[in-house]
Amino acid sequence: MDRGILIAGNASTLSAAIAAEAGKREERFCAAFIPYPLERRKADPKELPAPMERRQPVTIAAPGLISLAWNPGSPISARTLTLAAENHLGRVNAAILVCMPPAVRKSAADLYPPNIEIIVNDYIKGWFFLVKELASVFKARKEGALVLVLADTAGGGEGDAPDLIGPSVSASFQAFAQGLMASSPGEPYDVYGIIVPAGSYGSSAAGDDTNVGAFVFKVIEEGGSGPGGRRNAGKWHKFGSRRPFLGR
Repeated sequence: MDRGILIAGNASTLSAAIAAEAGKREERFCAAFIPYPLERRKADPKELPAPMERRQPVTIAAPGLISLAWNPGSPISARTLTLAAENHLGRVNAAILVCMPPAVRKSAADLYPPNIEIIVNDYIKGWFFLVKELASVFKARKEGALVLVLADTAGGGEGDAPDLIGPSVSASFQAFAQGLMASSPGEPYDVYGIIVPAGSYGSSAAGDDTNVGAFVFKVIEEGGSGPGGRRNAGKWHKFGSRRPFLGR
């Protein structure tokens, strides 16, 4: 297929699965992946191990992948990323935004302020900046697909302390996606929400990863133009479920 695909989000097994599927379907596509917060900060080693759960580094590679830089906390970077993707691909027809929230299992008194700022920039503020730029492009062109994919990490991770950050990030991303879908009937582009349950991604479910990527593209393709067009747009879709649903 000849489509302009942009994938953006944090470097995760879910992002890797979607990128792998894009590599099977497209000769080339663009992607911008931000590393897990602690992996890109140089600070006092004594302060780093505790604030978040450690995750294994994720290598994302696929045929035709064009890697682009993105600083989520910068509106200028969001515009630069969108323009770069358009320059490489000719146009962006579909943007897939992937959120797999980090977990912070600490007491409130032990939260590390610099990491809180990173998380807010990467997992909350960044989506607003990027969606604004993509929506402007789609609106001017009078077509496009905006796909918001959320990994449901409920109950995931290790440790007895409650996760103070992951649920808040998930709630923000879901509320943002819901608002975009609610307003999408008046827009010339489509908006889709996809929930991927815990256990459907990661090394423990490697056999399901390809299916997750295929599911995301199936939702987009079945919601396109033609008979029954846009039938998937403006709705939540849950991996493993045959029908769209209204919420989590």
